[in-house]
Amino acid sequence: LPLGEAKNLPTYPGPNKMRDCYCTVNLDQEEVFRTKIVEKSLCPFYGEDFYCEIPRTFRHLSFYIFDRDVFRRDSIIGKVAIQKEDLQKYHNRDTWFQLQHVDADSEVQGKVHLELRLSEVITDTGVVCHKLATRVLECQGLPIVNGQCDPYATVTLAGPSRQVSEAKKTKVKKKTNNPHFDEVFYFEVTRPSSYNKKSHFDIEDVDEVDKMEIRVDLWNASNLKFGDEFLGELRLPLKFLRQSSSYEAWYFLQPRDNGNKSLKPDDLGSLRLNVVYTEDHVFSSDYYSPLRDVLLKSADVEPVSASAAHILGEVCREKQEAAIPLVRLFLHYGRIVPFISAIANAEVKRTQDPNTIFRGNSLTSKCIDETMKLAGMHYLQVTLKPIIDEICQVHKPCEIDPVKLKDGENLENNRENLRQYVDRIFTVITKSGVSCPTVMCDIFFSLRESAAKRFQGDLDVRYTAVSSFIFLRFFAPAILSPNLFQLTPHHPDPQTSRTLTLISKTIQTLGSLSKSKSANFKESYMATFYDYFNEQKYADAVKNFLDLISSSGRRDHKSIEQPILLKEGFMIKRAQGRKRFGMKNFKKRWFRLTNHEFTYQKSKGDHPLCSIPIENILAVERLEEESFKMKNMFQVIQPERRVLYIQANNCVEAKDWIDILTKVSQCNKKRLTVYHPSAYLNGHWLCCKATADNTPGCTPCTGGLPANIQLDIDGDRETERIYSLFNLYMPKLEKMQEACGSKSVYDGPEEEEYSTFIIDDPKETYKTLKLIIEGVGTLEQEHAQYKRDKFKKTKYGSQEHPIGDKSFQTYIRQQSEISAHSI
Repeated sequence: LPLGEAKNLPTYPGPNKMRDCYCTVNLDQEEVFRTKIVEKSLCPFYGEDFYCEIPRTFRHLSFYIFDRDVFRRDSIIGKVAIQKEDLQKYHNRDTWFQLQHVDADSEVQGKVHLELRLSEVITDTGVVCHKLATRVLECQGLPIVNGQCDPYATVTLAGPSRQVSEAKKTKVKKKTNNPHFDEVFYFEVTRPSSYNKKSHFDIEDVDEVDKMEIRVDLWNASNLKFGDEFLGELRLPLKFLRQSSSYEAWYFLQPRDNGNKSLKPDDLGSLRLNVVYTEDHVFSSDYYSPLRDVLLKSADVEPVSASAAHILGEVCREKQEAAIPLVRLFLHYGRIVPFISAIANAEVKRTQDPNTIFRGNSLTSKCIDETMKLAGMHYLQVTLKPIIDEICQVHKPCEIDPVKLKDGENLENNRENLRQYVDRIFTVITKSGVSCPTVMCDIFFSLRESAAKRFQGDLDVRYTAVSSFIFLRFFAPAILSPNLFQLTPHHPDPQTSRTLTLISKTIQTLGSLSKSKSANFKESYMATFYDYFNEQKYADAVKNFLDLISSSGRRDHKSIEQPILLKEGFMIKRAQGRKRFGMKNFKKRWFRLTNHEFTYQKSKGDHPLCSIPIENILAVERLEEESFKMKNMFQVIQPERRVLYIQANNCVEAKDWIDILTKVSQCNKKRLTVYHPSAYLNGHWLCCKATADNTPGCTPCTGGLPANIQLDIDGDRETERIYSLFNLYMPKLEKMQEACGSKSVYDGPEEEEYSTFIIDDPKETYKTLKLIIEGVGTLEQEHAQYKRDKFKKTKYGSQEHPIGDKSFQTYIRQQSEISAHSI
């Protein structure tokens, strides 16, 4: 989710008129990400990217613009809500969305389970009366309002010839957004009439029943003076009970129409978004064997342009689209170095000028970029994060453009500040060679050898081939946009961003080793500043660094003693009971995970209150909500059955922490195979009711993946993604087949429609294309069969597909059309 910018927000009613705005990303009503605050603007620019695995089902992806208020609760300016089934419409497209008005009546999520029964009752006097029994069983996924949810339901019956009946109310269920009510309410549906055997009820009554509706409203019992908060409603006409006198189903709660006219969308401004949403159904591993085998042989195919991986890069609209799943697949199976070596060697052979080597957006460049991002993230953390954090916090003035100097700033002082920052970053980079990940070094060695062999007369090409990646595409972008490389949580403020831009430009030029350095700068002030670094010692340091990270005998000598920060942030934890008489209460703490230990402290930078060595983490699992009536909880299980219970801020954060803790502790020899999914409270385990606190777990532990870059990827999922891309671009695959046929039989000038493809060997390429199309066709049949089977088994109104599920209604319509077409 690249969050771009908002524009034309309504002015603040005060004299200043400007606002301090931030944007949140929500799955339904659950906030999963928040941007920085942009101060004093009605057109705030955010420029932040947010990526997450979605850990649960959702109906809307929502974006809220808030105005910060120092003295009161922040106010909502407006929102953009995209239904799940509409996400594909906006996939990977920059789109301006009008902000919509937000009120309590429209903010709805969750579902309710109801049973309705219409029955005939004969009274003692022989009079017949029709009564409706409404059973409210349970709700799931209700929104949490102001940090709490104490829900209750009201049930009313309404009809044309009567006023709304008196509302009947369930008990309030405290501290849960998944309440179990199981309460039954009775309503008189028709007036008593003399008993007759002709029918269930006479014509007059049928008409009346058809026009009646049962209404269920969900509320949050609030202690505030403003009254209880509306959570959602359901209106059901009784005419469907004519088919069957009893009906039980799940329903999505709906917003209510309160009759108020909302503001015009234009009055609230708009928000620019670019949503990239992918959803894949992944089969078990054996389904993918034919396609996966063809892909993994890519490095060994001669020429490499005839390989399946190279063909994917040829048919995809963007090379990046192909590079991401290819790199992840090859990393998983340990084939990334031979694959990149093969495609890089082919690209070098096609390059005519050594000065343009690896400068285009080719498949090679994109694959190496993606590999560096995956394998080099910890390397960046160790190398750049401390100094980037300092630059963001200290705010030293570093502007060296005389035109942009602020009042009171001194140009020489600013140059000196900037020079010190550049010097320090340059030094940490050039001294970090031993920390560079092995997989990156092996790729750089291959690039160096290919370039040196191709351009034997150019002695610098062995350096520029490597520096064009490590400096130009790795360190310089990470300095320029640290938030995109997980070095900072948000896009830096304008002043810091300007400082980082100047540092990035200088580091990029230092690393390029070009002959005329000053000529690289369009701006005269940058050329003047660069004179500080026009010394041979800087060029020598770069060459020594490049030699080290691209030498064949180099292996990762990084000391295991150096802790690498993996994740940190505030969460809420429950006391572990280390003190015999201590209270087991909940407290907010700053958690920090490295490759050595998992710690927490009162706040960031404080001395740790508790440290758990990684080898003492025996399991990391979710905790059921019933334990403490709290969502997004998980447990870290340690020796002697000690358990640390933690609540994350939202479902995405909970999944991230569980995943990374599981990965980093996966190789522990004493890992548990079973655990308790609920807590030990009041003398027994809530899950299995066992009374002894040392009772072995009752549920198998979740399987995780070892903390290893090659295994920390789902190979089947990546193959499914590649299948989806091949399937999407099938017309291009077929066009490429035609091009192979044309080249094989015709030696004249190339036809224009085929000229976009790189085809060095038409026969080999044709063979590979045939295997790809067969593999894709087989998987397509499997997906179609799976959908047909699912369609037969799925019940509309079930817990998985409640009534009101628009995405399922669309799915039913599509399947009906497919079935009709096949008939």
